[in-house]
Amino acid sequence: MRAFLRQELQAPASAVMDFLGIIIEDARSSQQDHLLSDLERMRSASVQLNAFVKKLLEDTSSGSRNGEPPEEFHRRLRHDLRTPLNAIKGYSELLIEDMEGEDQGSLRLDLETLKQSADQLLGQIDSMVTLTRREEGAEPEGRRHQLDIVADVLRTLEPLDAASAGAQVRSSRILVVDDNAANRDVLARRLTREGHRVVTANSGAAALELVAAQDFDLVLLDLIMPEMSGFEVLRRLKATEHSKDLPVIVISALDEIDSVVRCIEAGAEDYLTKPFNPVLLRARVGASLEKKWLRDREKQFIGELEREKQRSETLLLNILPQGIVKRMRGGETVIADHVDAVTILFCDLVGFTAISQTLPAARTIDFLGRIFSAFDQLAAAHGVEKIKTIGDAYMVVGGIPEHQPDHALRIATLAPRLLEAVRMISESTTLPLQARIGIHTGAVVAGVLGTHKFVYDVWGDTVNTASRMESHSLPGRIQVSAATRAALGPGFTFEPRGAVEIKGKGLMETYFLVEGPAFQAGGER
Repeated sequence: MRAFLRQELQAPASAVMDFLGIIIEDARSSQQDHLLSDLERMRSASVQLNAFVKKLLEDTSSGSRNGEPPEEFHRRLRHDLRTPLNAIKGYSELLIEDMEGEDQGSLRLDLETLKQSADQLLGQIDSMVTLTRREEGAEPEGRRHQLDIVADVLRTLEPLDAASAGAQVRSSRILVVDDNAANRDVLARRLTREGHRVVTANSGAAALELVAAQDFDLVLLDLIMPEMSGFEVLRRLKATEHSKDLPVIVISALDEIDSVVRCIEAGAEDYLTKPFNPVLLRARVGASLEKKWLRDREKQFIGELEREKQRSETLLLNILPQGIVKRMRGGETVIADHVDAVTILFCDLVGFTAISQTLPAARTIDFLGRIFSAFDQLAAAHGVEKIKTIGDAYMVVGGIPEHQPDHALRIATLAPRLLEAVRMISESTTLPLQARIGIHTGAVVAGVLGTHKFVYDVWGDTVNTASRMESHSLPGRIQVSAATRAALGPGFTFEPRGAVEIKGKGLMETYFLVEGPAFQAGGER
């Protein structure tokens, strides 16, 4: 094993570092100073790589793993060696792309050779891990045969054209999280070239703070980080309402299936191994962003549907009582109820016809709208149902569509407040206007008419009688029938009118309501 490491790993790693030194010298001599910062980052990564290899050789010679289980050792081994190689390969690709179309012949060829060396080293790292597993009896029988089959299949696939691979993606805001500065830089520059806006974080805690404070379309998350692992960051993101739908792609040097599965199960959108292939990165990022865009569109569409539903609900409730709407949604097609006792109020605006003839149409509608809006608010406050307006007359009923034992009380306490509302509006507009009110109590039939334009209405002799009470009342007065007086009981003061000739009814005993107890919401006295 030691001989394999020295031959297949230490020597190529040293060659990479030496070759980088030559490339840096050539860049300086050709005055390509703008390349030096990236080349120096690559040399730092190569120094880190050689330090890992040296330590690995020492541990192998002494047989020391500090009690580390074999699988954990293999995982750490692959991660520690791949991380600096990822930086070397990534910077090489970026520099080669920058030189596209420029006269940088020899320097570009050297960088391509360096990239190939990094690729070969990655393959040798995988071979080394496989060898150590074999020596420990971890390699299953038939594994080599399975790998050969996979290699044969891959050779039959047509290579992907990197220039045309991946659909054009929308510019998005992406958070890159990695404790390794070189990895962050390579990823950020790669994504920026694709047209994305990139923010970086060097730790899990910093990433969580950024996500809490800003909006992102995607997170690229390293798995192995000190203090807070990428897996813990992923778990917290998915457990928070604000970020649970934020797509996360895990990028790690660990490629064991258990790491992949755990991340996907925890909510990761995808998993990429380091060093990543730029074409594959573009495709995975594009796919994740496309899915997020579709999810966002779906949420927007659902929100629009909900708002439209709410508008329709509000409109429907302006036409029909809530209880009736509920029954219609429950499947009732014919809504007709016989109600034994309700109290009906009609209010007519005395003098409005004459006033309307002196006002412009817009002011007439505004004036009438102010009055009826005030009436609507008062009716809602007393829990009674507005049925309709007829010209300048207003009709409201207590006791429907839900049963109300105190329907007469509600209407009787509403009536003087309607008169007061008309008086106040008349004073504020200086328009001479009064109201007269009539009230009657009795049985009705209530229901819904129409299939396209719904209307909730009431019918019966009680309606006609209440209308007659209003038309035979006086301006500024509230006339009630004997039936309503009986329903109200003690506590109200009435002024008898005696027998009044009511059209279509003959002589009827009627009364003017003078005063009564104040009404509170809920029907309390």
